[in-house]
Amino acid sequence: KIWDEISGAYEADQPVEGKVLSRVKGGLSVDIGVKAFLPGSQVDLRPVRTLESLLGEKLEFKIIKFNKRRGNIVLSRRALLEKEREKMRASTLETLEEGQIVDGVIKNITDYGAFIDLGGIAGLLHVTDMSWGRVTHPSELFRVGDESKVRVRKFDAETERVSLGLKQIQPDPWVDAAMRYPIGIRIRGRVVSLTDYGAFIELEAGIEGLVHVSEMSWTKRIKHPSKVVAIGDEVEAVILAVDEVNRKISLGIKQIEPNPWSVIEEKYPIGTKVSGTVRNITNFGVFVGLEEGIDGLVHVSDISWTEQIKHPSEKFNKGDEVEAVVLKIDRENEKFSLGIKQLEANPWDGIQERYPLGTEVTGEVTNVTDFGAFVRLEDGIEGLVYSSELSAEAVDKPAAAVEVGQTVTALVTKIAPIDQKISLSIKAVSDREQRAALKHLSAQQSQTQTTTFGDLLKEKLAQKSE
Repeated sequence: KIWDEISGAYEADQPVEGKVLSRVKGGLSVDIGVKAFLPGSQVDLRPVRTLESLLGEKLEFKIIKFNKRRGNIVLSRRALLEKEREKMRASTLETLEEGQIVDGVIKNITDYGAFIDLGGIAGLLHVTDMSWGRVTHPSELFRVGDESKVRVRKFDAETERVSLGLKQIQPDPWVDAAMRYPIGIRIRGRVVSLTDYGAFIELEAGIEGLVHVSEMSWTKRIKHPSKVVAIGDEVEAVILAVDEVNRKISLGIKQIEPNPWSVIEEKYPIGTKVSGTVRNITNFGVFVGLEEGIDGLVHVSDISWTEQIKHPSEKFNKGDEVEAVVLKIDRENEKFSLGIKQLEANPWDGIQERYPLGTEVTGEVTNVTDFGAFVRLEDGIEGLVYSSELSAEAVDKPAAAVEVGQTVTALVTKIAPIDQKISLSIKAVSDREQRAALKHLSAQQSQTQTTTFGDLLKEKLAQKSE
């Protein structure tokens, strides 16, 4: 009688009910009145890893093979599920529309999202549409078999492609973000990401702010944000700017502390004598560290009053301890100018009093050029004897008149303290008329500082012509 009932169900393509008895090779043994075989591939729509989980279950099956003579019956649960899914799919396609909120079951999870069964048709919930906040992997939120409500974002009936959204069911946290995060307030958040240019801080689910690397310290030159913060750190920051349209918030960590440059002028008034360590040497000067993040620049022109320094490395090495004087502070551009030569008096100050025009001086020739010879008058002070003032015979060949190391006597004929130049004449030593003219010129020095012997001769000639 049982075999006749089973045969009738097979002929009429009717399902039969059975109880899963045991695990056998290749599948399961099922009692439908007599023993039947359920292949593992026919258990469900998707492969089932643990067939033992179905032991003792009462389920409906379709008979796909029936041979009474051999006592062979093969069942399929999958065929019934496919048929049921096809009915659900047709019903779902008729009612599905964009914007609709539907229930679904997670059927598969990938790196880029989760596929959700909406009832015979699957839709993709992309990882970017799962939460307003940051989601690294869909497995953080879902497991296969989980139920979830989702919104239909896009639906193409022809291709049967469905794009879903979960975060779209919840309010957008960026609405009125500027009101919740006014500029200047302090907030606390968690570091969720690091890049070469800064760190992203999560303020709330879906709201992140960027602390640019330039906003991490007032004084330190931060090469990478990992030198200051790490992922997972709780940090305090200040709101610098909010852009609701582009969903961006700019944060600053350094603003938690006062800017040391704001009090730099009070701490180091101009003229103050300071000391520090040489931190860097460039072709235009040396940077001296006064405190953490505060460097002052000694320009090459402020190293010495008298020496002609081609490169600061001639005088300094990194790590040298030096003293200097504060010359200028540019707080807005965070620049600090120092001077080393200002520690001593300028030897050119009072040069006119020490060497009045017409003064006879004696010095050593330090260099001979095509245009004349340089004579050392004192440390750091040299005068130039132009070739025309060496002698009548040495106009074109200064080297024929003097040589390096030779001691010579000359008269001071011109002084330009601003340009740090002194002109001398050896020829004038023996010329009485020139000597007398220079003495007269020296008396008029208070009227002009750059009058020369040539100027005086022009004046005398003008008087004669009158």
